[in-house]
This record gives sequence, C-alpha cells and structure tokens, in this order.
Amino acid sequence: MATYDFDLFTFGAGSGGVRASRMAASFGAKTAVAEERYLGGTCVNVGCIPKKLLVYASEFGEGFSDAAGFGWTLGHRQLDWKALIANKDREIHRLNGVYRRLLTEAGATIMEGRATLVDAHTVSINGSRYTSKYILIATGSWPVVPDVPGSNHAITSNEAFFLEKRPERVILVGGGYIAVEFAGIFHGMGSHVTLVHRGEKLLRGFDEDLRDTLGSEMRKRGIDLRLNCTVGGIEKTSNGVGVHLDSGEMVRADLIMYATGRAPHTQGLGLEKTGVVVDGEGAIVVDPYSQSSVPNIYAIGDCTNRIMLTPVAIAEGRAVAETLFNNRPMSVDYTGVPSAVFSQPNLATVGLTESEARERFGDVAVYKSTFRPLKHTLSGRDEMTFMKLVVDQSTDRVVGCHMIGADAGEIIQGLAIALKSNATKALFDATIGIHPTAAEEFVTMRAPA
Repeated sequence: MATYDFDLFTFGAGSGGVRASRMAASFGAKTAVAEERYLGGTCVNVGCIPKKLLVYASEFGEGFSDAAGFGWTLGHRQLDWKALIANKDREIHRLNGVYRRLLTEAGATIMEGRATLVDAHTVSINGSRYTSKYILIATGSWPVVPDVPGSNHAITSNEAFFLEKRPERVILVGGGYIAVEFAGIFHGMGSHVTLVHRGEKLLRGFDEDLRDTLGSEMRKRGIDLRLNCTVGGIEKTSNGVGVHLDSGEMVRADLIMYATGRAPHTQGLGLEKTGVVVDGEGAIVVDPYSQSSVPNIYAIGDCTNRIMLTPVAIAEGRAVAETLFNNRPMSVDYTGVPSAVFSQPNLATVGLTESEARERFGDVAVYKSTFRPLKHTLSGRDEMTFMKLVVDQSTDRVVGCHMIGADAGEIIQGLAIALKSNATKALFDATIGIHPTAAEEFVTMRAPA
C-alpha cells in the first residue's frame, strides 16, 4: 500500500482552499496548504472585503448631503485617502492572521511559496518535494486586460486597493460587477468617473429591468456612461493617460482601470504533467464532486469557472472534504445561488431572470414595484428603489427575486431561503411585512405587471 507525506495537499489558501483544508484536517487527514501570495486569497485581500470597506467609505459623501434634509448642519469635510487605505490594510492584515490561525489550529501545515505539480501525487515547493494521496487545486482567478495598444498603462482591481492617492479623473473599462462597483466607489469619493463598456447595457446576465434601472441610477449620480463603446488605445500623458475611444474621441484621466473579467489562474502549475484536462479558458474541468480527469486531483472555486463567488468556493471546499475524508459524498447545488452587486444603489438577485423563466416555464407572472425610499422623502435625493418577483403560473412558485436599492443584498439573502424552500406567491402574500421597510414591498405586491 502506497504511503504519502500528506493525505491532502491544497494549492491556494483562499476561502475555498482554507475551508477544504480545515475540514479535512478536522476529519483526521494530514493536510498541507501552499500559498504564494496572501492568506485569504482574492476575497480577503483584493476582492470582497476591501471592496466593501471602500464602498462604505464612498457612501459617506451622499450621507453628508442627505443629512441636511434631516436638520443637520455639517461643516468642512474631506477624505483622507491615505488614512482610509491604512485602516483598510490593518483590517486585512488582521484577517490574514485569522486565516493562519484557522489553519494551524486545525492542524494543517502552511507552506508559503509557489507549488507546482511534478506528477499526480508529487508537489514541488521551495526546492523540496512532497507526496500526497489527494491534491486540491484552489488557485482562484486573475484579472484579464485585453491586448490594446498602451494597455500596460492601465491597472486592474488588484492595484486599485493600494493607490497612493485618490485620482481626480478615472476611466473604468468594463460593464460587470467590478466595474460598476468601482464606479460608485470613486464617484462617491469625489472623482469624475467615465465608464466605458462595449455592450448596450451593464451587467450582462442579470435581469433586464435591473440592468436598465442601474444604468439610469448611475447616470443620475453623474457617472459618465459610454455604452456601445470600446477603447482603441491608451497613451501616457504628462499628468495621467489619454484614452482613445472607437468614436474617435480621446478622454483624459489620471487613471484607467480595466474590469473586463477574470480568468482561471491555472497557468504554470504543471497540470499538463498530470493529464488534468482544462477547457479553452484554462479552467479545470471537474465532475459534480469537483474531481478532475485525474482521479486523485480535485479543483474548486474560480479556477473551475463554475460560479465565481466566494460562498460557492467555500461550499465546494466543504463538499470535497466531506467526500474524501468523512465518508459522506457531497456535491454542491448550484440552483438558487443568490448574488449581490455593491453598486450604488445596491443590486441583488436570486433565482431566474424574467427571460430565463419565460424560456423555462412559458407562462409566468411578473410583479414589479418602483418607489421612492422613505429616507429620500426628506433627503430630497432622486433615487428610486426597484423590486421584482417572477412567478411560475403553473405552480405559483416564486422562481426569481430581484432588487435595486439600499441594503438589497441583506434583503435578498432572506428571500433566497424562501426560494430554496420552493415558496409560492401565495405564501409571500400571506406573510405580514415589517413596516416601514423597503423589504415589506416583497410581500405586498398583489397585481401582476
């Protein structure tokens, strides 16, 4: 019987890799985790957590303006960018320590450095080789910047969290959640923001009403949306960049940031030495149990290009540990996964879009509500909240919930449980709302649109 140095060797100490490794170790597996950058992965270091902190910071600008309607008189105020970034860095450093402690207390061995595969059971790192019964690839994804002239002058979200100063003028390229979130962040902090996107609308794949509403709300705030537009080239100027658009116009800014997608971060791992199959985008092809084409090699998270969300990677990590080391084969259910975009205003969704529901069920009922939030009856801000329910007529089951407005993510999280439980519209109607809240509107929409 073959003996190995480890039962599980994980590539990547992001959310998914840490969850799998912690649980495997708790089940008695001898576990090692290799990380070449930072504990916590993208989410903790250059993703979800620091981004949300910057979103909070950016919302104070509107909050100060709104305060006047409630009787507050405010004096001089200004943003200390360096203090914000320093405070953010301190919190991220604390979380790095938390992840280290979680792994070590579970009994996992942390190896800091770049690990590569020698064969299906052998790993090389820092000049040493180790064998492992199972190998888990959890190396995440990496921002993609298109090959346009001068693209070396652009940054991505990786660098945006470490800028030395706030740019006065920013050009964002992209129409996905990272682009719209950073548009709100920079705009809320006082920068002039131009967002360039090749599509007709933002947030491809989301419900059409959400896409339309978000575009409208962003324009109200003064964000310069350039849709159906692409960047032809970028040149360095004496005080920033000059960006050539396909319209022939050149827009000048202090900074250009690309948010045009992320690709699985699988290059240079040695996968080709083992026969692990990857697709055309470099994503590791796996079965429902996250097993690759090589039986003892598994993969989870963004490097598999299934659903690039931190909670999904965590669920996949748990499932692998349960399957391999707890005699409990487990796969992840990808239906009804909720998601939020921390744009301004927030956007969140769970279930099917209206078009997806019509394609799947044919006969659907749609309920919509657009209203001015109570807060803004005094603040005077021209911002609307939008909510939408999509119902399968044949079963009365609610199959989609969509919202744009304050705390949308917090509200949709609760509704995700209802959808997971196959709640009907009748149950929504029978639920008494909490008044006065925006969330109560989801249980008081009576007439189909």
